[in-house]
This record gives sequence, structure tokens and C-alpha cells, in this order.
Amino acid sequence: MRMATALSVAVLAAGGIGHAVVTGLDTGITRVDPFKDMKNRPQAGHGMNVLVVGTDGRDRITPEEKEKYRLGGAPCHCTDTVMLVHISEDRERASVVSLPRDSYAEMPEHTDLTSGKKHQSHPVKLNAAYAEGGPGLTVRTVESMTGVKIDHYLEVDFTSFMRTVDAVGGVQICTTRAVKDSYTGLDLTAGTHELDGGQALQYVRSRHIDGAADIGRMQRQQRFLAALIERATSGGVLLNPVRFREMATTMLSSVRADEDFGTDQMLALAKAMRGFTPASSEFVSVPIGDMSFPVKGIGSTVKWDAAKAQKLFQALREDRPLAPTTATQKAASSGKGAAPRTVVVDVPPRTVRVQVYNGTRTDGLGRKVDDALRATGFDTTRTPKTGAGQERARTLLEYDPRWDRSAKSLAAALPGAELRAVAGRGGTLRVTVGADYRGVTGVRAEDAGRGGPFEAVTGDQVVCP
Repeated sequence: MRMATALSVAVLAAGGIGHAVVTGLDTGITRVDPFKDMKNRPQAGHGMNVLVVGTDGRDRITPEEKEKYRLGGAPCHCTDTVMLVHISEDRERASVVSLPRDSYAEMPEHTDLTSGKKHQSHPVKLNAAYAEGGPGLTVRTVESMTGVKIDHYLEVDFTSFMRTVDAVGGVQICTTRAVKDSYTGLDLTAGTHELDGGQALQYVRSRHIDGAADIGRMQRQQRFLAALIERATSGGVLLNPVRFREMATTMLSSVRADEDFGTDQMLALAKAMRGFTPASSEFVSVPIGDMSFPVKGIGSTVKWDAAKAQKLFQALREDRPLAPTTATQKAASSGKGAAPRTVVVDVPPRTVRVQVYNGTRTDGLGRKVDDALRATGFDTTRTPKTGAGQERARTLLEYDPRWDRSAKSLAAALPGAELRAVAGRGGTLRVTVGADYRGVTGVRAEDAGRGGPFEAVTGDQVVCP
């Protein structure tokens, strides 16, 4: 979770350590100019906005670490993580908005840094902006998508992330269930775990734990950052000049940032954010309209919910909190205001991809079921198909064993359906409607901490109790 650099520098400096300790740390930062020749930029709002990107750079990782933490393979030279961090004007709140790396984006007109070829505006996935045009094109693309003016740019790679976590003595992560990802090697039992730098990198990179994919990964990244802030503010790092300088030097050794982000900016933030804690931070993912929006020549992309996203970024521009008030949170946790006759499920339906088949002779039933599942929040394909073979008496739900938790959420919406694990099915669950179909039961995810119009959560709600 490379956005740690953005907040951690400000939070760590908030310990009151003198100018002599902080001065000179920024000399280790590699400077870039992501704002060069930029025109027609959004109007500045209130507060400060930092675009934080994490690249998949792994050149300085040892062969042993590459093998242990599954970091082999060639890097894509793209952004593995993209976050927009807003520091409120009164410096009492930090809002972190996660932008899915596969977000559908319209790339502005630009010159490819690799080939020198000039490109007109064209559709891409968000993480491709860095590969084609580096920091400058990444900033331009995000400003175009959000309407938020970026004040500072910070870029960190895998190595800096791992070393930073180790410098604070690791982070504490809690999980209510076992989590395992064969791609990253993550393997945690249910309970509390102290993660070192390599394990933390596995934790924030994992996206094959269940059907939540990138949405689940972003939520784990948010939990990690809250845990990092708690460790930094409560673990004695701030009060120990030696430990502070060690951590800061480690963090900044591989950071790339704009020219205007240096010692003076760190100290100014430090003075204003002296009382910063996990409760001072809030986290949200940009609202999604379609988890699998097909684009010719690109493949499946994540399409934002335009109306909700616009409200979210308007709130940032106006420097308004994203998380609900304490009173609203208490009402949500007590069940007041919840939708009637809904079943609480583990995996949010919006993260579950579903293909519907009509296994009966009733014309239009596939479309009816697709619409009903989509109405309760599932990410259906919107193109129901006709099932092969004889008419089914009982509705069948087929799923890849790796997506068993997603299957349980879908099964709750289709009471009585037969569940069948099919190895290699992939992330799209298949529903073949049978003659026993009697309707879809409404479902909602259980996440008492998240609420309000943007499903935001504060840092103190996601750290270990």
C-alpha cells in the first residue's frame, strides 16, 4: 500500500521532532515534474490533494525476497495502486479515495514516452496512463476523471513499501476468517497477525482471495494503512529521533515526488496535524457502476457510477467529510433504517459477477432473474442465455471453489438453489434457473463501519480492537 508515504511523512513529523532532524531528508527524494506544460486544469478547492501511486518496481528486491513473497516475473511499468489523498484545510482530517487500477479512463491527447508517437484521446485502463506517459499523464488523467486539482504527486515502489513496514516494527492486522491467495503466497489464519514488510506486501497485493477481487484488495489496503498510522502514532516512533530518522530515510530513499513537496511542506503539515490518529483518517473506494465493462481492444474494465462519483469528488473539492457522523454510524450498526426483508451476507453483492441461464421453457425468465439479481446489487452480465439440455426442476448455482464466499452470498438471494463447485470456472458465477424459481431475496453486505452516501469508514473502525 504505497500511499503510506503520503500520510506517514506528515504523521511522523507531527511528533514534534525539530527542524534539524527533518531537514535534509528530502534530499533523498527523486524529483519529477508531473505538472509540466499542463493546461486547462480543474479549479483549486479547499485543502490539499495528493495523488499517490504505487508502481510494481522490484529491481532492488533480493532474489530470496522475490521467491519468498512471489515477486518474480516482469513488472508492467504501470501503477499497481492509485489513491487520491485529501488533507482538510484545518489539517484535522485525511480522506483517502481508492481508484481501481482497472478503471475505465479516457486518456488525454499525449506523446508516448517510450515510442515518441503522438496519440489522440482514447480509452484505456487507468493504470496504463503511467506506462504511456509517466507521472504527468497519470496526473492529467486523474484530474480529467475526478475534476479534482492535484497539488502534489508521490510515487513509491515495492522495495520502499517493505522497508517502511519493517522500519516501524511491522503492522498488526486482524481477520475474522482465514485468507489465502496462491498468487501472492498470502496465507493467514483467522485472528491477529503481526506482518513484516514482505507479508504486508502480500496482504495489500492479494486480489484472488474471493470474488471481491480489486474491491476487496482496496479495502485490505485501507485497513493496512489505518494499522500503519496506528503503529506510527502509538509505537514510540514519533518520540524517538533515531527511529524517526531511520524510518523517514527508509521511506524517502526510493520515493519520487514533485519539486514542491519537501521539508518545509512536511513541517507545515506536522505542526497542523500534531494530534493526528487513525480516527482522523477516513477511507472510501470510488463508487462503481459496472465491475466488468467491456471495451474493444482493452477487455474488461471497471466503470464508475458517474453520478455518485461526481458527488464524492464534489465533497472533496468542498472539503467535506466523507464518513457518516457518529450518530449515523450508531443507527446503522443497530439496524435502524436498514432495507426491509434483506439477508445479511459476507461478500458485497456488487463484487459478485453472475451469468444467468434460463433452464426452463418459460420465455423471458432468464431476463427476469437477471434484472432481479441486478436490482439487489449483483453484477450480472445483463445478457441472459438459454440453458442447454432438459428443463431443470431445481435452480443450479455453479462456482469456482476459490469464490465459495461469493457463492454463499448469491445462494442467499436464491433460496433452495443447488450449489455445485466447478474447478476452473473463474470469477463469474453461473446460475441456471429451474422451475422451482420463486423470486430473488434481497441481500446486503455486513459492514457496520461503512456508511453514508459513499460507504466510507474511519481508520479507528478498521484497526485491531
